[in-house]
Amino acid sequence: MIALNAAAESTHHLQPLISDLGLILMTAGIAVLLFKKMKQPLVLGYLIAGFLAGNHFDFFPSITDMKSVEVWAEIGVIFLLFSLGLEFSFKKLMKVGGTSSITAITQILFMTLIGYCVGQWMGWGKMDSIFLGATLSISSTTIIIRAFDELGVKGKKFVGIVFGALIVEDIVAILMLVLLSTIAVSDQVSGGELLQSVLKLVFFLIIWFLGGIFIIPTIFKKAKHLMTDEMLLIISLALCLMMVIFAANVGFSPALGAFIMGSIIAETTMAEKIEHLIQPVKDLFGAVFFVSVGMLINPGTLVTYALPVALITLLTIFGKAFSSSIGALISGQPLKQSVQTGMSLAQIGEFSFIIATLGMTLKVTSDFLYPIIVAVSAVTTFTTPFLIKYSETFAQFLESKMPKKWVKNINRYSVNAQAIKSVSTWQVVLRSSVTQIILHTIIIAAIILLSSRFVAPLVADTRFGNTLAALLTLVIIAPFLWALSLRRVKVEEVEILWEERKYRGALLMLILIRMSLGLFFVGFLLNIFFSPLVAFVALIIAIAAYQIFPKKLNEQYHRIENHFLKNLNDRENKKIDRRYANLMPWDGHMSFFEIKKESNLVGKTLQELKIREELGINIAYIKRGEVTIPIPTKIERLFPGDEICVIGTDAQIVEFTKFLTQNETEAPGKVEETNIVLRQLEVSQEEFIQKSIGQFRAKTDGMVVGIERNGNRILNPESSLILEKNDILWVVGDKKRMTALLAVK
Repeated sequence: MIALNAAAESTHHLQPLISDLGLILMTAGIAVLLFKKMKQPLVLGYLIAGFLAGNHFDFFPSITDMKSVEVWAEIGVIFLLFSLGLEFSFKKLMKVGGTSSITAITQILFMTLIGYCVGQWMGWGKMDSIFLGATLSISSTTIIIRAFDELGVKGKKFVGIVFGALIVEDIVAILMLVLLSTIAVSDQVSGGELLQSVLKLVFFLIIWFLGGIFIIPTIFKKAKHLMTDEMLLIISLALCLMMVIFAANVGFSPALGAFIMGSIIAETTMAEKIEHLIQPVKDLFGAVFFVSVGMLINPGTLVTYALPVALITLLTIFGKAFSSSIGALISGQPLKQSVQTGMSLAQIGEFSFIIATLGMTLKVTSDFLYPIIVAVSAVTTFTTPFLIKYSETFAQFLESKMPKKWVKNINRYSVNAQAIKSVSTWQVVLRSSVTQIILHTIIIAAIILLSSRFVAPLVADTRFGNTLAALLTLVIIAPFLWALSLRRVKVEEVEILWEERKYRGALLMLILIRMSLGLFFVGFLLNIFFSPLVAFVALIIAIAAYQIFPKKLNEQYHRIENHFLKNLNDRENKKIDRRYANLMPWDGHMSFFEIKKESNLVGKTLQELKIREELGINIAYIKRGEVTIPIPTKIERLFPGDEICVIGTDAQIVEFTKFLTQNETEAPGKVEETNIVLRQLEVSQEEFIQKSIGQFRAKTDGMVVGIERNGNRILNPESSLILEKNDILWVVGDKKRMTALLAVK
């Protein structure tokens, strides 16, 4: 009888949870069907579905337990950010060029400042204004990618800039979550606390990234033969939730942990498969999250704040378009690409919801802010495809109306900004030394802190426990201490600088700083386990040991470093990120396509297709299964499943896309990497001067896809063109051969 009552009580508690989830998914499903039919973004459908299922709309069944919905929504945020992390990866952040970084930072600073000022002008509180600026500064990756897909513009050059800017915005948004949490808790903007939060975030980001890359890809590789799809999905979700717990325990948001784990897994060779497996889970809980966002829309609030909604919407569209365009112009992009980039980024989305949710959760923002942000996002979701579609037309209109002198100056600035930049030898040495110091300092500090927190308390009252614990910790950090203090970096560059007397003092100072840090960490560790006197004696012994075994420490460190670099580069060695393959400073760039088995092009040679003659583009390589055909000849035939890499301008790629579409082809989801690269080199070798492009290709197996001569540019030049001294060439060819050519002076 008791068991039956307990079962009945359990069922009673489960009913609202199950019925509410069922209602959410039912409304989300209907919204998906309707908005797919209307060719509108699904995110907008989820918001409207949530509005209809919420307590503010009485004509449909409503959610009964908002607490359970909040739990589902939090899970949705975790998996949404885990999925974003899988698409992000820190390696992509390293690849992002100055153009995307400057564009994103300019837009973020401008929108944060103007958002705060507008909030204050409308009489809002300080925290409302701060959160308003933060939510308006981050564009929507989901909405932009969907709009690019629908409009078919992924082959255009500005798309790479937009994707790069979104990557930078993602990491800045994560930083904002931490900073806003700090500001909200202290209720004041303290420079010291903000700096502490930033340093804490950087410390943990580096530790999580280094540790994750060292361990997780190794686990995946060792257990690869055991990994079924089911196991891989479970392990991936387990890793995600484990990092969520870690992040929460050290004082960060759970969403940050999910994002970090996603970005770590993104560096593994299993990333694409995991991304595919996690997609249904992300879609399910992502729908729950966006529907729950819609539930918080209060029609009465929107009516009351209709004017602020309209004002903030206009501010978002024009402010983000303007600031992003200015950022792209500052970075050296031509006017057309700058305007296209700016108009593509003129919306807010998922990260804005998460930031607004943070304000509500911490109870530091007013109730009206959240529905206003949702309403602005809904409107800008509608406007984004139209802004992208007409951005090129608007850029041409703007160029025709601007003074000719302005246009000429912008073009000249663009050419000069994208010219080949040299980095001084001192900058190379300084950058490498600072990187060594920061990375190894953080690794050593993390190991010592872990030892002091978890090992020292266990051996505090034992006779030899302290000695064993200190010795074990010293052994673990020994390779990193050697690298921090004694490892030589950029040997050739340092020797060059040493010949110049003015650099000797700076080089000696770098060496002194590194050795001092090494001594400090050894002393700091020993002081944790021993009295100061014993610690000093042990320090002398430790220094002597480091001097006796330098070769062993060198070998051990390089073994660790090589393992880390292999894990880090495994995916890059197999995949090519097509977003960043641009032919600078022109509109020319690489694009990738796949030949379908039904295509009319199958079986035809490149000579028969006349792609170069008719469309003006070059084919850099053809990938056929595991075989890559670099710089294919005219007699090469196309086969079903071939992946082809082509080089051309935006207009040429558009025409080529139409040509392929007419012959039934499709763009691949992922493209395998080859050893074919795009390199820039200057004609300085005598054997190439006054030789034709055809002769250059015969000698180097490299295809010249662009020439700059006396400020004039030729894209995809004819093979009969004669090369002259100081010509700057853009050449596609074998990676090793191109590297060798660049190495020859």
